Amino acid sequence: MPKEFSRTQRIGELIQRELSALIHRELTNPALGMITICEVDTSPDLKSAKVYITSLASSMTHKELERTLNEHAGELRYLLAQRMTTRTTPRLHFIYDETLDKAIHINELLNSVKPSESDDNQ
Repeated sequence: MPKEFSRTQRIGELIQRELSALIHRELTNPALGMITICEVDTSPDLKSAKVYITSLASSMTHKELERTLNEHAGELRYLLAQRMTTRTTPRLHFIYDETLDKAIHINELLNSVKPSESDDNQ
């Protein structure tokens, strides 16, 4: 039986797709790098949305990236409202998702661990 998705999840996925296209087209700051929207978590009343992002090749720190995107949140919300058919458009709050950075760090730690000599003899 197919899994049911709630309205907030469907709206979150719609926001993720549309916002991704808007960010790449409208924000022309090269310091932002390649921004990826990992997830959009909308509130049950659809009045606010947390947008989790990551960035590759960005010359900004995570905090600077969050601040820059949050400064443009009103403009992006306006453009998003023009593309969506919902009655209201949620307020956007951008949060840097550190999951990828943590995974890379753990992988580097695992790769740096050398097997002991007793493991080599077995």
